[in-house]
Amino acid sequence: MTGDAEPAPGRYYVLVDVEIREPERYRTYMEKVRPALEAAGGRYLVRGGAHTVYEGGWTPARLVLLEFPSREAWETFYEGPEYAGIRTVREETSTARMVGVEGLGPGM
Repeated sequence: MTGDAEPAPGRYYVLVDVEIREPERYRTYMEKVRPALEAAGGRYLVRGGAHTVYEGGWTPARLVLLEFPSREAWETFYEGPEYAGIRTVREETSTARMVGVEGLGPGM
């Protein structure tokens, strides 16, 4: 593709199934994580709310869906020093399963 710019990479989505064990203390995590997440270019698409399982044996407790501009932006946030301290609270107050997935790029 001579002369054509490379297409921008697709967005990156992180789906979290979280079971909260200590709701009061978990609120501290929720208050601190949003500004850090947004500063890294991320945003919430889903944060709790009613959900329906249509197939399979998966019974998620609470679903959170995050969107980041790229996988690199997510990993910089997740592995960075600001989130490290916040993540400790999440790990102490909840159990989570987390998966990331590439979004479709332009024209897909």
